[in-house]
Amino acid sequence: MDVSIVIPVYNEDESLPELCSWIDRVVKAHDLSCEIILVDDGSTDNSWEVINELRHKNPMIKGIRFQRNYGKSAALNEGFKASMGDVVITMDADMQDSPDEIPELRRMIVEDKYDLVSGWKKVRHDPVSKTLPSKFFNWTTARVSRIPLHDFNCGLKAYRRKVVKSIEVYGEMHRYIPVIAKWSGFRRIGEKVVQHRARKYGFTKFGGLGRGLKGLLDLASITFVGKYGKRPMHFFGPLGVVCFLIGFVASVYLVTAKLTHYASFGLTTKPAFYIALITMVIGSQLFLTGFVAELISRNSPGRNSYLIEEKLGLDQP
Repeated sequence: MDVSIVIPVYNEDESLPELCSWIDRVVKAHDLSCEIILVDDGSTDNSWEVINELRHKNPMIKGIRFQRNYGKSAALNEGFKASMGDVVITMDADMQDSPDEIPELRRMIVEDKYDLVSGWKKVRHDPVSKTLPSKFFNWTTARVSRIPLHDFNCGLKAYRRKVVKSIEVYGEMHRYIPVIAKWSGFRRIGEKVVQHRARKYGFTKFGGLGRGLKGLLDLASITFVGKYGKRPMHFFGPLGVVCFLIGFVASVYLVTAKLTHYASFGLTTKPAFYIALITMVIGSQLFLTGFVAELISRNSPGRNSYLIEEKLGLDQP
């Protein structure tokens, strides 16, 4: 199969028929074999009923329905696991991403040999309250990850099949999939300016007031896991050793000074003595944390487990 198109859906029953029809026209015009995987993330409207109707009319449409709302990352992760195409393309269900971008995104993966191509909504139809925080977090992510992208959070992306089968997306990590891919060893990451269309139906469903803070926390988590996920002792161990040695040397100095120069003064009256002891304790705790983290990293089960109520055109769980 040439292309798998993964679309997270949350209360988008109005836009789905038009979106799927548009995708169908594009892939047929370019003679591409395609599947459209619609992942219903616990919608409370008629989205699943619409997906059923579309499936009856077009066998290329497949569906996954969560029993409750898990979030966009969960929807993408399940869509990735179900995808069969050589190239996997993701887009939002709100009609703000144009299906006309599909052929060029696929070409960049197949011919230009990119592992991942991220869309860049250079001209956006969003309020300033959304665009300014987005620019800040994109700038921060680019500096921390050293990936020269302008728009990490664009829903329109294309992936080589091996990429989506090698990475795991959880929590709110969908914003940083290029970072996850880079830490997994996929370094050919490109960018394409894409059209950002004004929302035609409803209002934005994903995100919220805490989006910015969550984004920074997720970035810190990805950076740590990417560097030290398989070797946490390399992070905690040196910190623990340095803290312990500082505290130990300070303690030895204070005890020596007490015995040789300050015999008339009580050692326990000096604040530096307690600071040295606390530093040694913290160092020991950090070192032990490294051991515990090593054990957890070697024995942790899969973190992605979601209740799926129904599937269409796919194997049942």
